[in-house]
Amino acid sequence: MSAEGYIEVTGGQIWYKVVGEGDGVPLLLLHGGPGFPSEYLDPLGALADERPVVFYDQLGCGHSDRPIDVRLWRLDRFVEEVGRVREALSLSRVHILGQSWGTMLAVDYALTQPAGLVSLILASPALSIRRWMQDARRLLSELPEDSLATLDAHEREGFTSCPEYRAALIDFYRQYICRMRPWPASLERSFAGANQAVYQAMWGPTEFNVTGVLSTYERADRLPEITVPALFTCGRFDEATPDATAWYQSLLPGSKIKVFERSAHQAHLEEPTQYVELVRAFLHESEE
Repeated sequence: MSAEGYIEVTGGQIWYKVVGEGDGVPLLLLHGGPGFPSEYLDPLGALADERPVVFYDQLGCGHSDRPIDVRLWRLDRFVEEVGRVREALSLSRVHILGQSWGTMLAVDYALTQPAGLVSLILASPALSIRRWMQDARRLLSELPEDSLATLDAHEREGFTSCPEYRAALIDFYRQYICRMRPWPASLERSFAGANQAVYQAMWGPTEFNVTGVLSTYERADRLPEITVPALFTCGRFDEATPDATAWYQSLLPGSKIKVFERSAHQAHLEEPTQYVELVRAFLHESEE
């Protein structure tokens, strides 16, 4: 079964799609970005053979409305949006998988102690901006010297929208975002459907230059407040580094971790079969 439609939320309407109708507890997917729609999470639709899998594009991107009011790009509004999706789709019990920025959203939603939350999967987590920026500086130092010099010079002058700066980003993306050649079509579609205004307002001009409203985001110290089963995942070459992911996992009692050895920031795309089976097993275990 596949059903799709729109849900009214603060600021406009958001698009959703539900695939599958098995007896398992539904899985709700929170995409990354902010401002990059859900299409790149398509491999997780394979779990629809035994449970509903819910995709939705957060307000501002993809098939959802794109209001221009910058006051909407707040973390608390996006947390409210998760609850609205659950209410509209009658998700009385639910697993939540957040990827990248979606892990920030998932954690803040979980910290509201919502009824019926069965488990969390935190894929390529970004739960401490201080740690993220420390890791980013190290990863940047490993880029070719000419790319690094271009990035540094343009950031000093604030020229982060020009073609030369964007071209220099390619080395970082190929190393730490997705190492597949070419990129999967679903990832390309998500980039094509992205809203850079949302991304820059909440995050910043690049993955390693956090200047938006999330620049003060720190939740590592609150992870022990989460009481549902949790699984952390990342890639060996992830910008959400294995060391940082292991640190988060160590702070959440009883949680699990898996590092995918051939992946960067998109393990569900780069090693899809192994990724789906890991999540499937974790969902079963959490329900038991």
